[in-house]
Formats: sequence, structure tokens, C-alpha cells
Amino acid sequence: MRIARTVRPIHFEDFGGAEFERLVFAYHLCDGWTDLAWFGQTGSDQGRDIIGIHPFDDQPDERTVIQCVNRDRLTQAKAEKDMAAAVNAATGKPDAFKFVCRGNVSAQRRDEVCSAAAKLGVSNVTIWSGIEFEEHLRLRAEFLLRRLIDGVPFPDTEVELRNFVDQFQDVDDTQALAMLARAFDRPAFRTPFHQESNLHAFQQAIDDTIRVFNTGIWQTREGVEIHRLPSLHHIRDAGIRDALGLTVRELDHLRRRFKELLVSGEIRHCGCGNPACPTFMLTDAAARELDQARDRVLAAFRKPYPALNVALE
Repeated sequence: MRIARTVRPIHFEDFGGAEFERLVFAYHLCDGWTDLAWFGQTGSDQGRDIIGIHPFDDQPDERTVIQCVNRDRLTQAKAEKDMAAAVNAATGKPDAFKFVCRGNVSAQRRDEVCSAAAKLGVSNVTIWSGIEFEEHLRLRAEFLLRRLIDGVPFPDTEVELRNFVDQFQDVDDTQALAMLARAFDRPAFRTPFHQESNLHAFQQAIDDTIRVFNTGIWQTREGVEIHRLPSLHHIRDAGIRDALGLTVRELDHLRRRFKELLVSGEIRHCGCGNPACPTFMLTDAAARELDQARDRVLAAFRKPYPALNVALE
């Protein structure tokens, strides 16, 4: 029986304006927009947080001004002020306006904003509420959303954001899986648990591997980023992405069982007070259970691409 998962809404209000703008900018990079420029970071945006071109297959490209509305609601006064400023900016009148909001936007407000834009000579207006933006993120760039949820900060500058988003755009699923396999190249996934020499390092390895799969960020034990890999959200094939999601759930099960066995006393520190001490006691049943849980992790990862077996032996 499949257990249904509840997808909880993202609370964009928990994040600052600059973080919201970075997320919007990164999303449009992922969505194939070109000539993107981020004016909001300069502090003098003239009604233009972001400007870019959305290439259409069957119609002329549109130069669009994108406003990032990190407020509870989009007010008419704010929308009209920003659109008027953008029309009169040095970059000239745009072909379209787009508002990406964190809150809800009523049908009446949408109509009023579109009417105000038409008076300025711009007939094409797109307005996304926070819910609509989240839906687009989940469809096109869930790895960005996962990074936001996990509290991993986005790069500060436009150049760094481009490098972050573009880094794995040309990596196919087979290459991405081969790169992710490196996360298992550590003693925690090779050494039988009864031979484990450091309980703290074991748990840290599991935590680090979950982070790699969810965000692509590989850190040292001290939290310093040393490498970046494609995350499971870069995977294009839905079946493979589901299998990697199962891998993460099996990793989380392994982590939780390890903690529960510590609490129950089936795994016990020697009592010296040094968390890095290699001396600890455990029952045969505990060692066997953790080995089996680890085997399920690796089996879940191998499932979509059996050729990776060699890399994991």
C-alpha cells in the first residue's frame, strides 16, 4: 500500500525580499528566459526588479519586466507606480509585465492591474500568486524550492546565481546518477556496523548524504562546502526521481533507527564522555538491523540504473 504524502505550502513570508528576488531570478533562468538582468540588487530598480526575454516557439519574443512582490498583498498603488516607472526607465517601454507575488491576488486586482498596464501601452500582463509560483517551481525547478526549504542560502550575485543554476543544465540523468553515487563512497556505507569506529561520524555521514541528495551540496563535517553535485531535483525522468526520493526516505529511516537504538541502549557509548571515542557496545540484533537498513538504501539507489552496481560495491 502506498502512503500518501502531504505537500505543505511554502511560507514565502518567512524569507526576506532579497531571498525572494534571488529565487524568482533563478527560476526564470531555469525556465529558459534569456537576457535576464537583475536590477533589484542595485538598489535603483526604476520599477524593474528583473527584466528578461521569454522565447516563444510560435510568436515574437517579449521583453518583460518582472516585479517581485514580497508582500502580503499586491496593492493597486504599488503596481501602478512600478509599471509607470518601468515604462519611463532608460531601458524603454517593455512588451509585457509580470508580477510574482508571495500572497494571494484577487480576480478584481488582476483586472485592475491589467487595465492600468493597458493605459500605459502594455497589453500583456501575467500575475502569479504565491501558490501559482510554488506550482511552477515544483514543476520546473523543485531543486530551488528544496534549497529554500532546507535553509541553504542562494548565491548573492547575479553571476553566482547563473553559475549555480547553469552548472548542471547539460548533465543528463545517467551522468547525474553517476555523480550522486560518489556520496556513497565513504566507510559508513562499506563497513559492517559491528566494525564501525565512530558513532558520531556514522550519523554525520548519513546526514551529509541526505543533504547531498536534497540540495546537491557536499560539506565537510565542519559544514564547509567542498563540492557541489546535481541534486535529485535535477533528474528529468520522473521514475528515476521517484526512486531517488525512496533512497532519501530509506536514508532517513536508517538515521532514525540508529538514534532509536542509541536511546534504547542497544547501542551504548563506553561512558568516557568523548563523542569521538571508538569504543561502544551493541547487540548483534542492532548491528544486523542497521546493516539491513543500509542495504535497502543502496538497493533503492541502484534500482533505476543497475549499471551503477559496480560503483557501489
